[in-house]
Amino acid sequence: MTDSAPPRTLFDFIDPAAVSQWSSIDDRIMGGCSMSRPTHLDGVGMRFHGTVSLDNNGGFASIRSANGEYDLSGCTELLVRLRGDGQRYKLSLRTDRYYDGVSYQTGFATAQGLWTEVALPFAACVATHHGQTLTTVAPLDPAGIVSFGLFIAERQTGPFQLDIAWIRAR
Repeated sequence: MTDSAPPRTLFDFIDPAAVSQWSSIDDRIMGGCSMSRPTHLDGVGMRFHGTVSLDNNGGFASIRSANGEYDLSGCTELLVRLRGDGQRYKLSLRTDRYYDGVSYQTGFATAQGLWTEVALPFAACVATHHGQTLTTVAPLDPAGIVSFGLFIAERQTGPFQLDIAWIRAR
């Protein structure tokens, strides 16, 4: 996609159907106590909210889109319109359809209560598995992205709330 091409909307969360494609995957899958969920808010979009707990070796909450075909060939970044709570979050991209495969991640900060547009370059995404950086995996190929995720971790405990209006590629 050239710089002059308009961004391509991947998820417009004003539409409740877009939010219904996302589901929670929290540290409860390994015995933790964190909880989150995506909720549709009329006129706002999707709210990713919940509580992160370190109890029982936990410490993360996440949501992930259903698998799909996106073919982002030629795109160099994602744009996300969001309103944060002052905490740090990560975007997670997957190129395989396995539940527990490689995840390409990049982090971003939020400003409490302020709507912003965050640019997340694909080149900044790091290959990881269970939070560990992988050095023998090929860089992210945007053409192969099959799912998107958002999560909060890094020992940030307590309640959190992230509102997302849309996600676009350019």
